[in-house]
Amino acid sequence: MKLKKITTSILVWLPALLLALSATAKFAGAAIIVSNLTKAGIIPYFPLPLLGLLELTCVVLYLIPATWRIGFFLLCAYLGGAGAIEISQHLMPTAFILLSLVWIGAFLKDSSLFKRMAGILSIGANNGKN
Repeated sequence: MKLKKITTSILVWLPALLLALSATAKFAGAAIIVSNLTKAGIIPYFPLPLLGLLELTCVVLYLIPATWRIGFFLLCAYLGGAGAIEISQHLMPTAFILLSLVWIGAFLKDSSLFKRMAGILSIGANNGKN
């Protein structure tokens, strides 16, 4: 049980810390981030500090126990979009690696979240008849 708790903590905090560092780099205007997002066509339409604030907000919501579920879903959406941009630019899909860690950490933290999602999907598949 103690091993599960340690593993869960690592899989929750590691992606959160990496995303917080990423948000800090966006606030600082790191050259590599500016270059990649300009090449992807993001910078003219979405200011870099606002993107950093969005990322940091998702991370904070994910780390607060009362709001971690909404933070989880927001991180999934954010990292899914980031991964799509990385793939379109032929970059290493680090967002999908982080997304995998977030999913595994969330599953270890509370697997009932995924069971509820599976129940919703099965209701839709059966047209509401169980």
